[in-house]
Amino acid sequence: MARNPRYDVLFEPVQIGPVSAPNRFYQTPHATGMGNMMPNSSVALRALKAEGGWGVVCTEYCSIHPSSDETPYAYLSLWDDEDTLQLAATSKAIHAHGSLAGIELWHGGSHSNNRGTREVALAPMAGSAKYIGPTQVKGMDLTDIDRFRGWHRDAALRAQQAGFDIVYVYAGHDYLPFQFLSPLSNQRQDQYGGSFENRARLLRELIEDTREAIGDRCAVAVRLAIDELHGDHGVTSSGDGRRIIEYLGELPDLWDIALGGSLGNDSCSSRFSSEGYQEQYASEVKSLTSKPVVNVGRFTSPDTMVGQIKRGVQDFIGAARPSIADPFLPHKISQGREDEIRECIGCNICRSANNEGSPLRCTQNPTMGEEWRRGWHPENFKPANQPASMLVIGGGPAGLEAALTLGKRGHQVTLAEASSVLGGRVVRESSLPGLQNWIRVRDYRTYMLGQMENVDIYLDSNLSTADIEEFAADAVVIATGCYWRRDGLGASVSSPLSIRENHNLFTPDDIFNGASISGDILIYDDDHYMMAGALAEMFLAAGHKVRYVSPATTVSSWTAMTDEQDFIQSKLLSMGLSTSFSQKIDKIVENCMYTNCIHSEKPIQHTFENLVLVTGRESNDRVFRELNVPAFRIGDCLVPSSIADAVYSGHKFAREYDEDPVSLIAKRERALLQPNTTLHLEDQA
Repeated sequence: MARNPRYDVLFEPVQIGPVSAPNRFYQTPHATGMGNMMPNSSVALRALKAEGGWGVVCTEYCSIHPSSDETPYAYLSLWDDEDTLQLAATSKAIHAHGSLAGIELWHGGSHSNNRGTREVALAPMAGSAKYIGPTQVKGMDLTDIDRFRGWHRDAALRAQQAGFDIVYVYAGHDYLPFQFLSPLSNQRQDQYGGSFENRARLLRELIEDTREAIGDRCAVAVRLAIDELHGDHGVTSSGDGRRIIEYLGELPDLWDIALGGSLGNDSCSSRFSSEGYQEQYASEVKSLTSKPVVNVGRFTSPDTMVGQIKRGVQDFIGAARPSIADPFLPHKISQGREDEIRECIGCNICRSANNEGSPLRCTQNPTMGEEWRRGWHPENFKPANQPASMLVIGGGPAGLEAALTLGKRGHQVTLAEASSVLGGRVVRESSLPGLQNWIRVRDYRTYMLGQMENVDIYLDSNLSTADIEEFAADAVVIATGCYWRRDGLGASVSSPLSIRENHNLFTPDDIFNGASISGDILIYDDDHYMMAGALAEMFLAAGHKVRYVSPATTVSSWTAMTDEQDFIQSKLLSMGLSTSFSQKIDKIVENCMYTNCIHSEKPIQHTFENLVLVTGRESNDRVFRELNVPAFRIGDCLVPSSIADAVYSGHKFAREYDEDPVSLIAKRERALLQPNTTLHLEDQA
């Protein structure tokens, strides 16, 4: 298919100092949870982005010195020649597809715990660290600053030697150079503190040092938090943020504009932000400098992208999460296949991986992070050894993904869904406040399935075991999901409670099935993800008085992993939610829930008009257990989990069906490049 000419502007080359990007698609630096301990996985992931058409592909943060160590979280490093050799493999893999390779030099300052290296943590001022722990940070004297500049110069030289085209000075997300910029973290009284010019001195010196080190072979980029969102006492876009661009705007070759003092603001979930939500900040910077500007905004719509360029908001389409959800987004637009874009839903499961210290994963793209380990490619599928007749029962996220992947492998697939719509839990959860983008999980798969002649879909097909057995498929796949439990069993309760039937006791399933509730509502949350908080928001918006009780110490506690917890709790408290934490459910008698304090075991009675239990879930595997023919369970029917895990389960089954088990053993990283990927630095010449 031919490209729509209205998108031609996205494929124009853009000059970045001494190098030229082949198009305007710019994969900004983003974490992978792989770092220098999983080099093969990291190389394969970045290579795939380049293969997918991203004109610039950047690494994640890359430590310049052992005093910038974030153990146990994964990061890259450029401390020595061995690091240089390892990262050279990444730049070479990116170059193989005609893209520019960028590297983000990083020093965490007071955010570096240095648990691995046991180096002293450094910051503009002595005091408490930005992580929880007994150790404080050393205020940098002038000798420390000179050494830091030397470490940064050395890392820039190594980056050039490793073959990178764009070298970052990283002054965002509250890391060390930004800590010098902000009056909140810098109250020094010497030439590096006090006045604006003094606080900006180190950033100016780092830009000049990097330029001097790498000459005219590489571009110098600055990633800047234009507004740390901490009020007028910090860096704001109308105050010091603007002054930085006015003061230094022409020094680097590119400005990469970030937002907020933490990653949670810059990678804000779709629950709390819309596509292009940072436009005002990028646009302001663009008006103040002649140099190219890039900014993220969870861009998935080609028309929105074109609007950004034509309205002069920025010069590139910056993307981290959309490039994870669909690494081939640029190629799909180029080939006139924009309807096939696997759009990011903004759930931030990708962020949770890094925050948990694990390799990258994605709800929409189950192949992400599996490029090297399992050899999965998001667009290429190994044809079935022997095409089979496959019956998939259930059209939720696991069933849809299994049907799609089986179909792409050449199997004849029949998908039977008991209800009148596809999507399963995705339909229900996307109806909650702020989660409407989650429906894209269903929409992408139903669209792609609709293009396939070897896949038949039947709605309102509640098949009995006899129906399934009579169908006589070569394989039956059960994707019938799960139920929310009514017996209190959850993360903190290991044995079901004895609960009498109570017409004022509800589960999320009851709510989604249209249960009528009037009066005040008590929510007990022992699930700890988004469900209880989202239901609370829905009830509060409808005018109910809502109380929230949980064994945890915060609302929707696990959403700290998706960088949403602060947003969720702030919003719910502002809406009038009352909370009671560290409470473990003991029993329910009539209209009273009894809990014990986790720490003191003190009992508390919570009377209620309506109680919503958000606890554990139970697989709906009745059909599987009753069948007299071989069958496979996938998704929540196998093990209840997130939508991301359900999609992955369906994909993994379909990839591996009828394959040699020996060939399916995933490769393991051993912190060494395999022989076929080892290269010498002269290969970069």
